[in-house]
Amino acid sequence: MSAKPLYKRVLLKASGEALMGNQGFGIDVAVADRIASDIAEARAMGVEVGVVVGGGNIFRGVAVASKGGDRVTGDHMGMLATVINALALATSLRKLDIDTVVLSAIAMPEICESFSQRATLFHLSLGRVVIFAGGTGNPFFTTDSAAALRAAEMGAEAIFKGTQVDGIYTADPKKDPTATRFDHLTHSEVLQKGLAVMDIAAVALARENSIPIIVFSIHEKGGFAEILTGGGRATIVTDN
Repeated sequence: MSAKPLYKRVLLKASGEALMGNQGFGIDVAVADRIASDIAEARAMGVEVGVVVGGGNIFRGVAVASKGGDRVTGDHMGMLATVINALALATSLRKLDIDTVVLSAIAMPEICESFSQRATLFHLSLGRVVIFAGGTGNPFFTTDSAAALRAAEMGAEAIFKGTQVDGIYTADPKKDPTATRFDHLTHSEVLQKGLAVMDIAAVALARENSIPIIVFSIHEKGGFAEILTGGGRATIVTDN
């Protein structure tokens, strides 16, 4: 396996659930540290990394809406959950002496910097890992959509979607033993087949901007760096 990365600038999307580890709620610091070490490996290869982290380990806005609550308020609460996760991951990266900045779509200057494309490109140019918090800053959009949007804004060459399994399957392989795995798909096939890897808005935005989506298991130590260099197991979504 060549140690030369296939991409110079990427966006890593990690779910909030990934940070839970085997806990039922919250953040497992050991898991945050391991994900940080994977990002550090990518940085050591010279790859510029942006990160979007979900908030499902702490709060889901749709859960409030499903019980008759206000969806907008629920989504705002979910955005705050992503800020908590972003701060935790930044702490793990800084423990490894990785220069890291958190940029939030919702202004909270006492806690972190506010997002702008200009700030993003400035921090990347200085070699910093940029963690995007607060989703898109708007209700009704998922952190998957935020990942596709930030990837386009930062000029990422690929979106790396870290999931619970090693690629895209016809169904959840943990629930359906007959589920089959795809090695390669187009963005259009993902939409046509209704494959639940990212929401429709995220996949459509990635397709519009010709950004490949690479789906891999976030739980494999060193997996991120391995896939960056063309190894490992992943499903690649691209239209060329």
